[in-house]
Amino acid sequence: MSYQRPKGTADILPGQSELWQRVEAIARTVMTRYRYREVRTPLFENMEVFARTSGETSDIVTKEMYNFEDKGGRMMALRPEGTAGVARAYVENKLYGPEFAKPYKVFYMGSMFRYERPQSGRQREFHQVGVEAFGVDSPALDAEVIALGVDLLTALGARSLKVAINTLGDPTSRQSYHQALIDYLTPFADQLSADSQVRLTRNPLRVLDSKDKGDQAIVANAPKILDYLTPNAAAHFATVQAQLDALGIAYEIDPDMVRGLDYYNHTIFEVMSDDPVFGGGFTTILGGGRYNGLVEELGGPETPGVGFGMGIERAMLLMQDQTVADRLPVYIVTISADAAATAARLAHEIRLQGYPVDLDYQGRKAKAQFKAANKANAELVMTLGETELAEGVVTVKNMATGEQQQVQQAAIAGSFKQVYTELTEAAQHE
Repeated sequence: MSYQRPKGTADILPGQSELWQRVEAIARTVMTRYRYREVRTPLFENMEVFARTSGETSDIVTKEMYNFEDKGGRMMALRPEGTAGVARAYVENKLYGPEFAKPYKVFYMGSMFRYERPQSGRQREFHQVGVEAFGVDSPALDAEVIALGVDLLTALGARSLKVAINTLGDPTSRQSYHQALIDYLTPFADQLSADSQVRLTRNPLRVLDSKDKGDQAIVANAPKILDYLTPNAAAHFATVQAQLDALGIAYEIDPDMVRGLDYYNHTIFEVMSDDPVFGGGFTTILGGGRYNGLVEELGGPETPGVGFGMGIERAMLLMQDQTVADRLPVYIVTISADAAATAARLAHEIRLQGYPVDLDYQGRKAKAQFKAANKANAELVMTLGETELAEGVVTVKNMATGEQQQVQQAAIAGSFKQVYTELTEAAQHE
């Protein structure tokens, strides 16, 4: 019997993993500039964490969540997104206390799971980088989070970005809009998809997020939430726009955007690219918004919050023409069997000083070992034979120039950095 990875998952192999590491390293660098620190939450949570926060009528909860009963009879779920788990950790660890600065800024990166149709840049196990900022209700923070998202994608090499923003208003705005939607959609109830018929009675705003073509045609003429904003909600959104203008970030207002999770309110946004790699049209790579009320849903005090999530797989598509050069500082070639122990000792000493080293483990002839060193892009090749063993030296060849010289083994053990610098920099100046 042959075994294959589960549908919608991928093996990230050497050669690919280096590019993943680059994405993660760039993300860490950019987010650290904005004073976000890393948080790591469990891969699975009590299912109620997601059902309560994402919305019981959302596609994530009704169709996509991987949930299971554990051996204690508790209903658990693999995390389908990052925000709910981070908010739960914020509440459970009382990070809202007076000893913590506001806003409390964190970022996360890791695997998420949704049972959906696999496609390019979207898998059932996928990976996200995200940020969350708790404790401040300022629209300036909304704008800063959007700026962070744009900076992150730009640092990853994204081109032709488009920022779309909208507002879902405050609770009073939502209540007025909720009724207006019901009044508009009710005459079309029989024409709506089965899912949207359920949503019409439970959460009419979710109908706007339907992927059904018939539903989309109906909601095209639905009322817009921008017409139902309270003065406070309108002022919040206007300030976000003014802040983005001040930051020089171009944006479009999309009054039909609702995002796919129930916890959003006030500002929501998506950052898209029409890079040809996506097959035409703009594709969302990063999205998020404000979620005042989420912390309270999980048992915490009244706490505003804002953040975003970015799909790493989609970001990787933007970088598919990039490569990460595999640089090997040293390869050790052994001419005689007696040299194996000395080669292993030198390799260990060099590695302890922070440099990667490789050597032969197959007893191959010197010619084959040099070929392996060449294939590994080795900068220096150290050769150990009977003469070198007797004299306590190694013969070192700079593979770029072909120059060779003998170096004391004790010097390598004492400070390989000095030896490496002298041998490589000397070659560069020739």
